[in-house]
Parts: sequence; C-alpha cells; structure tokens
Amino acid sequence: MDSGICRITGSDVNHIGNVLRMKRGERVLLSTGEKEDPVEYLCEIDEIRSEEVTARILDLMKNARELPSDLYLFQAIPKGDRFETVIEKSVELGVHQIIPVLSARTIVKLDEKRSEKKTVRWNALALSAAKQSKRSFIPEVAGPVRWEEALKLAASLDRILVPYENAEGIRHTERVLEHLRPGESIGIFIGPEGGFEEREIAQLSEAGAEVITLGHRILRTDTAAITTLSLLMYALEKQQP
Repeated sequence: MDSGICRITGSDVNHIGNVLRMKRGERVLLSTGEKEDPVEYLCEIDEIRSEEVTARILDLMKNARELPSDLYLFQAIPKGDRFETVIEKSVELGVHQIIPVLSARTIVKLDEKRSEKKTVRWNALALSAAKQSKRSFIPEVAGPVRWEEALKLAASLDRILVPYENAEGIRHTERVLEHLRPGESIGIFIGPEGGFEEREIAQLSEAGAEVITLGHRILRTDTAAITTLSLLMYALEKQQP
C-alpha cells in the first residue's frame, strides 16, 4: 500500500478478476492478514491487470471480526478428510492457530515429507476459510507435533481446556465458560478417534488444564472441536460491547 493505493498480487488477482468477476469501480474490503494490523480497508477497484489489481483506499475501519482472546486448537489428527473439516470450521469460528498433534491413539502416521506436503495444503485451506468468513487475520496451521511438544507449547498459555468423554457435570463447563476473560490465550486439546489415554489426561491436568464435558453423548473428534470452539466463541463474544 502506498499513497492511498492498494496493490494486490498473487492468487488474489485471479480470484478478483476471474472468480468474482469484479470490475473497475466496484468496492472491495481488504486486509493485510496480519494480527498486528486489525484494520479493514474499504477500497474501490481502479485497474485489473493480469498480474496486479490496484484499488484506491476510500476508508479505514477497525475490524471487529476477531475474537478478544487467542484460541489455540491442539487437534489430534483424525483419519480421512476430517481434519480438513476441522480446519475450515475452526477458522470460521475464530481460531488463532491450529496445532496438529500425534497423540498415543492417533491412527494417522506421517513421515517428514508427507507432513510438509500436508501442512502446505492445510494452510491453503485455512487461507480460503479466512477469506470466506472475512477474517482480518489468517490463522496458521502448524506442522504436526508429538505429544510432549504439544504439552510444552501449551505451557505458556493462560488456560487449557480439555473436553473429555469421562468428565461429568455440565454446570462445571458452564462455570468455566463464564470465567473466560478477554485477552487470555486459551488452548483446546481434542483427542483422536479413540480418545485420550488416561495418562494423557493426567499430564494435562498436571499442566493446569481444566477438564470439561460437552454433554452425555460421545462426539466424533471433528464434532468435539467444532462444538468447543462454538461455545468459546459465544462466551467471548457476548462479553464484547
């Protein structure tokens, strides 16, 4: 951006010109995709060329689409395409970062080459979901980490929540949600198809995690992630003016 002009390059050029079929004079909302720049730029398209789109900035607006807390999803990698669904929906729900985890009962096995290829695809999905939901920030999908590394990463967060099928007391879940505060960093650990081992739950509890229930039914791993993030989104957004 310079002198009130936005210059758009890369894949967004094709998206604007050929997918959305936008024309000169139409208005578009732009953002940098950086957490440190929570601003939307209302722009009017000036010119569409094969490698660049230029647009004049008409107005700046503080973006209110981002949650007041950073949510870190530690998702044990499910089999099939379920993880792609988790990425798409969690980005729509406001997640800050997604960390794929190889827990004890994770079925999926990834070597280094496959991990790198998957991570590239996962981040492309996150980018697409961020655009669709008009996020001003593009969440990152990290490379897969082993259980011990996940625990180390979560240690620096303000809170850790763990939905667990053996937990009881929906009132406890309700109290936990009521005590969330804007500005906190919150980690959410979601188990694989076979759930967490009791040893893993014990390790999380020792790290200060709060074990919660999502109800009496056993949810699939992707459903559990989406449900937990939905509850957190509601609890945090209702505190905003």
